[in-house]
Amino acid sequence: MKLILASASARRAEILRDAGFHFTMLSSAIDETPYPGESPQDLVQRLANAKADLVAARAVGPAIVIAADTEVTLDGYIFGKPRSSDDARRMLEKLSGRTHSVVTGVALIRLPDAERITFVESTLVHFATLSAEEITQYLATGEAHDKAGAYAIQGRAGRFIPRIEGCYFNVVGLPLARLQHALTEFGWSED
Repeated sequence: MKLILASASARRAEILRDAGFHFTMLSSAIDETPYPGESPQDLVQRLANAKADLVAARAVGPAIVIAADTEVTLDGYIFGKPRSSDDARRMLEKLSGRTHSVVTGVALIRLPDAERITFVESTLVHFATLSAEEITQYLATGEAHDKAGAYAIQGRAGRFIPRIEGCYFNVVGLPLARLQHALTEFGWSED
């Protein structure tokens, strides 16, 4: 049974490749605007389901479609991808010296029977206190611009994160151990 990653994310693909998974990718671009009052957990699960549905409608089974959405949240506020350098700076200033949560919604659809497994994984990320100069230097790398919360733990921002509580891969964008468990529930094997 083949695996299909419903994403164009290089980070998610790298996680799967590095873990030894063989898969294909199908783009799943959708409107990611939160609904008014929507919780971060509800948002990521809704978006993961929408991405999975979009790709499952185009895929040919037998296959398992894997879709995910990751958001950074602090004090009930959802930090999406920054719209500008100033937006990225504001995000990093708010995260500086604080502990925030990274939530990822995952949806798997097995084809052709359309059975579905969904879950949300959450990881706490402790961020060091950053000086204005450190933020400026980090923004100059360009790494912040297409990342939820304006940082990449697997990149240069890793030096600002002394500790996490939970799954590291969740912070990158795909909770690997939970994904493996869900694939096993579906009867998937590497053969």
